[in-house]
Amino acid sequence: MGENKKSVTITVNGDVYQLGVGNAVGEIAPADTLAETLRERLLLTGTKISCDDGACGCCTVIMNGKAIPSCTVLTIECDGADIRTIEGLQDPNTGELDKVQQAFVDHSAFQCGYCTPGIIMTTEALLAENPHPDEEEIKEALAGNYCRCISHYQVLEAVKQAAKEGSE
Repeated sequence: MGENKKSVTITVNGDVYQLGVGNAVGEIAPADTLAETLRERLLLTGTKISCDDGACGCCTVIMNGKAIPSCTVLTIECDGADIRTIEGLQDPNTGELDKVQQAFVDHSAFQCGYCTPGIIMTTEALLAENPHPDEEEIKEALAGNYCRCISHYQVLEAVKQAAKEGSE
């Protein structure tokens, strides 16, 4: 009896990956989450796994223009998806940080840094959808991101700076 192998094609940070689905070495298991695939298969470790239940926002990536917790979606559900991770923000030619990353540096909007990639990706999605958010809109967008270090005041200032720079 011939075995039908399935594959998933995803675009991550502009690179196309065709991943075999199965239980053999080198394949992704049908139960693998996108977060696991990004970290363990594609070695994009900027995406963090913390609660592994979609509650903390550490694993947030942008999929098809929307911020999503990558621990709550199976990789096999992402066939044809366009995914952007924290590694896809920095300019590959110059090494220059994008405006959101730079604003976070400028405002020291992080402490341990574990939640920071998820917060930055949520901010990227917010500013793509709403380039001029007010403080309440920023707070609402970041409601799904949890920081145990309590650097949220600096985060708000960083997001405001990035929004201001985007309008200049």
